[in-house]
Amino acid sequence: MHQPSLGPTSEAGMESVLILTPAKDAAHHLQSYFELLYSLDYPRRLLSLAFLEGDSTDDTFSRLEGRLPELRREFAGAGVWKRDYGFRVPHNANRWDYPLQVDRRAALARSRNYLLSRALRDEQWVLWLDVDIVDYPADILQRLIAAGRDVVQPNCVKEAGGKSFDLNAWRDHGSKYMHDLRSEGELVRLDSVGGSMLLVRADLHREGLVFPPFLYGVRNPRARRRHNFSSKGLINALRPGVCGEIETEGLAMMAYDMGYQCWGMPGLEIIHRDA
Repeated sequence: MHQPSLGPTSEAGMESVLILTPAKDAAHHLQSYFELLYSLDYPRRLLSLAFLEGDSTDDTFSRLEGRLPELRREFAGAGVWKRDYGFRVPHNANRWDYPLQVDRRAALARSRNYLLSRALRDEQWVLWLDVDIVDYPADILQRLIAAGRDVVQPNCVKEAGGKSFDLNAWRDHGSKYMHDLRSEGELVRLDSVGGSMLLVRADLHREGLVFPPFLYGVRNPRARRRHNFSSKGLINALRPGVCGEIETEGLAMMAYDMGYQCWGMPGLEIIHRDA
């Protein structure tokens, strides 16, 4: 899938983008992350980068901090912050285990919101980008922006043409994922979004669109009817009926409540590492 740059891209009419990446125990992903970033066919003068490291047991923060001088020379701006939230996956558990989801994703939501509040300046777009994406087209930014939507994401898969890896992007109360929507065309309506790669018009964030670190949207008609995970202090997650959504899915519910629609591009694929 990886495509080399076809040469300098004209800046005429192009808009500025802030690329935000939360990072945890990500030292072994940084080389491929930056190789892909440098391969983007988008003027670096219009790209700013920001990272938030938290709760790592490796040297992710020092490695990111060490890259700052280079990144600030190559791009419009770059920053890295550190903030720990105290969440660790137990040694005998998997991070996808349902009982951990509310606490894990609440910490991730807080980290996203903190990073956003520290890094956003006057950029026109915000691109949320996970550190463990291993491939995407060089013109991905142009294609996402050209969709002309306020909130839009590509289809995150583990192999080209395969099923979607990012199952936080769904429609119809979680019954349809991006791979189910390929036949509907290049641009499809979504009820929820994931964060592996997500483009948001920056003004929506300025208006108050954030990642809820709690179950949001109890009365939202698009929320799923029952969650299969629970957390101490969040008994509402167990009761029947609409229970709301958290983190990226909560952002989608909030966008809907604010009058904005989320969109996906099923045919525009990015590759996630094999988790």
